[in-house]
This record gives sequence, structure tokens and C-alpha cells, in this order.
Amino acid sequence: MADRQSLSIVEDRIGETHGRMWRLALVRAFWPLVVLVTVYLVLALTGLIDAVSRGFGAVLAILLFASALVLLWRGYQRLKAPTRAEAITALDGTSELRPMASLTDRPAKPTMEAHTLWSRHREILFRELKKLRVPFFEDEWRAADRYRMRFAIPALLVGAALLAGVNAPGRLMRAFDPDIGALMGADKMVVEAWVTPPEHTGRAPIFLKTGAKDVRVPEGSEITLRTKAPSAPKLILKGKKKTRKMKFEATPDGAFEIKARLDEPTRVSVRWWGERAAWKLDVSPDDPPTVEFVSMPFVGPRDTTEFTWAARDDYGVVKLEIGIKLREPHPAAPDAEDRVAVSLPGAANGEITDKAQIDLTRHRWAGLAVDLRLIATDGAGQEGVSASTPFVLPDKFFLDPLARAAQDIRVTVLREPREYKKAGLNLEALRAGRLNTSAANRLALAPAGVQKGALMLDAITWQGERYFDHLPTYLSFRTAHGILESAASKAEADEVDTLLWALALKIEYGTAADALRRLEAAKAALEQALRNGASEEEIRRRMDAFREAANEYLAAKMAEAMANGLDAPPPDQDGEAMAGGSELGGQDFEDMLDALEDLTETGASDQARQLLSDITNMLQNLDFQQGQNGSGQGMPGQPGEQAENDSEAPPEEQELTDAMKRLNEILREQRQLNDDTLAEERGERQPGGAGQQPQGNQRGEPGGEEGEGEEEGQGAGQRADREGGRGGGAEENDPEGEGEGEGTGRRFAEGSLEERQARLGEMVERLTRERGGKSGQGEDALEGALDEDALGEAREAQQRAEELLGMGNQGRAARNQERATQLLSEINRDLAQALDEMREARENESGARGETDPFGRLIGGGGNDSESVEIPAEAERQRAKDILDELRRRYNEAETEEERDYLRRLMDRF
Repeated sequence: MADRQSLSIVEDRIGETHGRMWRLALVRAFWPLVVLVTVYLVLALTGLIDAVSRGFGAVLAILLFASALVLLWRGYQRLKAPTRAEAITALDGTSELRPMASLTDRPAKPTMEAHTLWSRHREILFRELKKLRVPFFEDEWRAADRYRMRFAIPALLVGAALLAGVNAPGRLMRAFDPDIGALMGADKMVVEAWVTPPEHTGRAPIFLKTGAKDVRVPEGSEITLRTKAPSAPKLILKGKKKTRKMKFEATPDGAFEIKARLDEPTRVSVRWWGERAAWKLDVSPDDPPTVEFVSMPFVGPRDTTEFTWAARDDYGVVKLEIGIKLREPHPAAPDAEDRVAVSLPGAANGEITDKAQIDLTRHRWAGLAVDLRLIATDGAGQEGVSASTPFVLPDKFFLDPLARAAQDIRVTVLREPREYKKAGLNLEALRAGRLNTSAANRLALAPAGVQKGALMLDAITWQGERYFDHLPTYLSFRTAHGILESAASKAEADEVDTLLWALALKIEYGTAADALRRLEAAKAALEQALRNGASEEEIRRRMDAFREAANEYLAAKMAEAMANGLDAPPPDQDGEAMAGGSELGGQDFEDMLDALEDLTETGASDQARQLLSDITNMLQNLDFQQGQNGSGQGMPGQPGEQAENDSEAPPEEQELTDAMKRLNEILREQRQLNDDTLAEERGERQPGGAGQQPQGNQRGEPGGEEGEGEEEGQGAGQRADREGGRGGGAEENDPEGEGEGEGTGRRFAEGSLEERQARLGEMVERLTRERGGKSGQGEDALEGALDEDALGEAREAQQRAEELLGMGNQGRAARNQERATQLLSEINRDLAQALDEMREARENESGARGETDPFGRLIGGGGNDSESVEIPAEAERQRAKDILDELRRRYNEAETEEERDYLRRLMDRF
């Protein structure tokens, strides 16, 4: 047992000795490699490698790896692996008895005495084995490691690690994973990245900084990356569900660009000889919208379908429709559903609630039982649907038998859901002298509803020359029959809808219905332009169309009322009322139109849309009635009556109004002259270019500028000439022959810049001389409202501009013109504020009257009801115009294209 224990101890010591011999052999063979790696680690931990450029760091790493391979190979060649025998010899040499070697001996003579002596000798050897100690090979280590590097190297590594602290892992990773691409110039790559949220979110683009994490973007956003590199980089999009790899595409300017859609949380990585940039983006989901009926649909005034609805969406509802489905559908189309658009309010973001009024009397299922549901659509195209509700669509009640017949024929055709039968081959038509009977008898292929509609038209027009008193009505019915007879498809047959509907309204209501349809179309066009952010020129064009349609509708309603027995207005009012003059519909109505135009010009889209809706509703509710005294002058709210009320306004208010009209005209022309002067200075206009028309709309507005001279300067005569107003106003309003007659805008645009400036100066002088002469009572209503000092400074600025234009110095002249424009704008603002205060005081005094006009307002200027939008004061509108003018002036003076782009964006937003 003692022998076994001794042998076990010796075996462990042999293994330990062998291990020490291996370590010594490895150091002897690989000490250069160990020193090299140690130096590199110390450089990395101390941050020296990070301090150098990426390219130099990559070179160091490459040299390290190459040298390490060489030293590893040489060390392998020098390595002499120690054997077990060498370990036993080294361990046995620590004792003079060399017990391990002695134990292998045998007695020379096999006698009892020799055996006894050998046993005692073995006992001594086993005791000596326990005393063996593993050698330290000090002499060998001293010869192999003369400078004690085996102790210095660990100390250096521990010290460098303590110095690096928490940065140690990152420094080591960068040291052993060098940026090889830096040798190719990749370290100079700049990756520009930005995320463009979907347009319906209304959010601005998000520019990504290098290394940004947890950036939250809306679902469906588009990330754009752009960089310059010798070759195309790769884009890796790693999401939860999938990983996409894409390659950049070259652009004409020598760069590389790529775009990708983000639908889930994604890690974005750009790789070119390693990772060049990376971002972690969180994607916010875009939930479908929700919509519901707040109040159930009911039939309101004028057979409109009214209901209150509420909708909610993350970024707002862009479209709302009402789905209509028959409760007892046609067997041929059991799933047929029609959708009708519902107008959205100005601001449709987040949660919205609004009241809808829809005219569904023209729908093909009018008068039938249907199921209604609301369908809301967000900017991403997702739909939300409300619960269905039963309803009976209202139909138009026609009293005239022919109108009812036209409506019956119309719905008979429209309610037919089936298509035409396919015509077979008519080979007989290929022969000479044969007729293509199938093409000549298309009604035979039509569905039953279309054929029935054609028979109804035949019946109603039978011997029409005997029974029709109005030939155009008979011809319209025959035209509808011709449409059905020549139609080759259901879509072509449905084109009879417009003709028969218009015919029924024409028969039942006359020309006022046509004017109302044009008014509604003009309103829809203007509302769409405001909602879509159309150009200033397009909005102005549609505003003109709406103003004209409103005037035509009022004239048609007046004519209809007169045809029903209403007395005509007095002769001095009839010209304006019936011809669409400046006083058409009353001064308050004109003020609302002017305010609407100002709001569209200054970019207040939400207010403009609300005011547009109010104006249209008032016009639709308009009803002319016989006055209490039975005469034309006793009809409250009648066109022309407001003109009489205006003539009865206090003389001070009339004087302020007249002064402001004339000042508006001067201000408008001064702005146009300033624009022309700047254009001539830049070489965009021929010097002295007489007769050049100002760039703008057809009303002579300067370069798209606001049209105060027309809207507020009603005495200008320019609008009266355009709308068919009185032709002799120029002589009355301008006793000196320089007034605002026909062609005012063209007259001011004629002549040289110096001559035009002189004419404007004369108008300012004449305004100064005539102030206070309109009241008729010797009192000056402009006292305190018209700043004489400012007016004098404006005149001096005009005179200096005139002199400088004569000397050909357009630059300094333009600055004096701007000074004159600024002073005139301030004077005009003061006059507008004084006029607003005077009118408000007068309206408050007369507001106690209980009578109302057809617009639902108190007679005497009580204003609109609480549900209407408050019309901005004239001073507020003037201030908005002045801001827009200042932006345009600075745009004209901008020296850099960057500044021009900035100012252009401001003007578009304004």
C-alpha cells in the first residue's frame, strides 16, 4: 500500500515536471511572438491605436497579423517538445539516490541474502521518492529569460487594463477588428440618411445622426440614404420578421442612393468594407380609423340628409364616405353599394366631430329603403367602417307632371344593374347590300330597365308637336331617347342621368336651379383648391368663379321672385342689383366676399373654408318676400336695399369709406409700380415699357398681389365694367377727370415709370386737398384718423422716387417707393380700424331691432348668428396683406438662391 501511495505521488510530480518543461520550451520557442502581441495589447488598451487614423490602425493590425504568423511559424520550428523520459530524469536528478532510476534495478544474485538486502534498499528508495521535489529549472529560465519578461509582461497588461477601465473591451475589439476599408478611403465616407414620414402624417422629415438609436418614425415611412464611394455599398435592414439586403444605386452626380420602406422596427446598416453607419429605428403602427354615427340620419330642410358623425385616426381622416346599400337588393346585384363623399371640416386631424348635410335626392335609389354606413379612410388607405343604420333616402318632390316623368325615366334606367348582352357575329352584314341589323337595334341587347326607359320616352314624346308647348323640353326628351337607342353598354346608357335630371329641375324650378348648381360647383372647386394647397393664381381664379356664381344666383333668385309677383327695386337700385354690381346682395354680403378673398390670398385656409360654407348656406336659404308695405322698397334683405341703407349711413362713415377706397387704389398702383421698377433694374423689363400689362389676374392685380383696389375700392368702376355695372360712375366719383373709370389698371400701366409715379403723386395730393369735403356738414371725419404727417412723408418719398426715375436710378427710386408704400399701408390700416370701430358702434346701437333679413341677420347690421364664422376685421386683413407684400419685396431683393427658396416657402405657406 505504501508503495502504491509513493508511486501515485511520483506520477503527479512527473506530470507537473513535464508541464514546467513544456512552458519553458514554449517560452524558448515563442517569446518573440509573446512580446509582439503584448506590445500591441498595451497600445490598444492605452488608447494609442484609437488616437491614430483608421488607416494607420488598419496597417498596424495587418503588420501584427503578418508578423505573428511569421513568428508563429518560426517558433513552431524551434519548439522542442519535452518527453516523459526527460521529465522523469529531471525529477529523479533532484535526489542523489536517483530513486526512480534505482527502482528499475534488479539483484545480481537471486539469493535470500540478496533479496533481503534488496527489499531494505527498496524501502529506502520509496521513502526517498516521497522526498522528491519538482524542479524549478531556475538556470534554464535564467538563460531563456534574462530580463524577467515573464513577470514584466503580466504587470504591463494588468496596468494597461486598469488604465483603460470600462473602455477596455471596446478598445480591444477595435484593435483586433480593424477598419480595413479605411485603406480604400471608406473612413472618409459620409452617409446622409433621413426618414420621410408618409404625407398624410403631416410630419416633417427626420434627419438621422450617426449612431442614433431608438428613433421613432411612423409606419410606412421611407428612409433615404445617400453617400459617395468608389463602388456601391450594401444596405442591410434587419427587422423582427425578415432581413432585407439591398444594393445602392448610382445617381447622375456620381453618388449612390437608396430608398426603403419601413413597416416594422428595423436596424439599418450600411456596409462597405465593414459597417459604415447604423441606426436603430422604432416604427409606430398606423391603426385604421374609426367612425360612427353620433346622431342617426334624418331628413332636414330642402330634403337634405343630415347627421352628426365622429371619426378618429392617428394622423387624421382624409376621406369620408357614406355607403348606401339597398335593404332589398336587386337579384342581379345583391352586393351593390354606392358611396357618396362627405365633406370634411378644415382641420381633420386626430378626433373630429362634425355635422353633415348631403343632398341625396339625385341618387338612383332616392325614395327607397336602404342601409347607411360611414366609411372613413386615412392617408395610408386604411378604411374604418361604422355600424349600419336603416334609412329611407329622400327623393325630390316634383309638382310638374313632365318633371316627374323625367325623374321616373331617369331612375328606371339608373336602377338597372345588369349589363348589355353580347352581340353575336352578323355574317350577313359582310355581304354587299346587307345591313348590320344588330348594330342598328342595340336596344334589343339592352337590359330590361333600359328598354323600359326607352319605351317611357317614346310614350311621353308621342305626337309631341301637339302636346308640348315648350319645344326645347320636347327635344331634350328625344335627345335622351337617342342616347338610350345608340348606347352599346350600361355605362353609355347611364349618361342620360345628367340630361334628365337637369331637364326635371328646369321644368320644375326654372333658371334659379341652374344658377344654384353652378354656385355649388364653384364652391366645391374653391374648397378643393384651399384643401389641397393650390397655387395662389389657381385659388384666385376659382375665387373669381365663386364670386361670379354667387352674383348670378342672387340675380336669378331676384328674377324668380319678380316673376312670382315681387315688385322690382327702384330704378336707381335695379342696375346694380340685377347686373351684379358692387351693391349686389347688400354691403354685408360684399364684405363677406371681400373677407373670403382676403383669407384665400393670405393663406388662412381653414377660416376661408368655413366662411365659404357659411356664404353658400346663406345663399341657399335666401328667400325674397313681399315687404310689409307692399312695395319694393319695403323688402328686408332685397338686393339693392342695402345700397339704400349705405346711403343712409352717417356722413362721417361715408367719408371714411370713400377715403379708404381711393387710398386702396393708390396703394395698389404704387405696389405695382414698385414691382415694375425692380423688374426694370434687374433687366426683366424693357425701360419705359409703355402698355405692358402687370402680371397677375384679369382684374389688373399686380403680379399676383392682393386686390384691395378692386374689392375695397368699389368706386373704381373696374369691377362695375366687368360685371355689367353702371358705366357713368367715373365722372361722378372723379370730378377732375382722373378718376377710376373704365380700364383703370391699363391706364396706370401705360407710360414710363416716371410718368406713372407722377400720376400717383397727383392722386395723393388731390386726396389731401379733398379731405373733409364729403360730409356736407363742414365737419372733418378724417380728423385723427388720417395722419397728415405720414401722408406728407409718403408724398415726399414719391417725389424723390419720381426725380430718381428721371435720372435713371431705379435702385434708389425703388427704396423710396417702398417707403411710400409702407406709409400708405399704415395710413390705410388706421382708416380701416377707425371705420370698423365706427360701424361696430352704429351696429350695436341698431342691434336691438328684432327684424331679420333673408340671411337670418338683424336688420341694421346685426351681423351673422353665433354659428357663423366671425369675419376678420378689415384692419386685420390689411395687416396680413402687408406681411405678404413685405415677403414679396424681400424676395425681389434676395441676392442668393437659398434666400429666395426660403422666402418662396414662406410665401407659399402664408
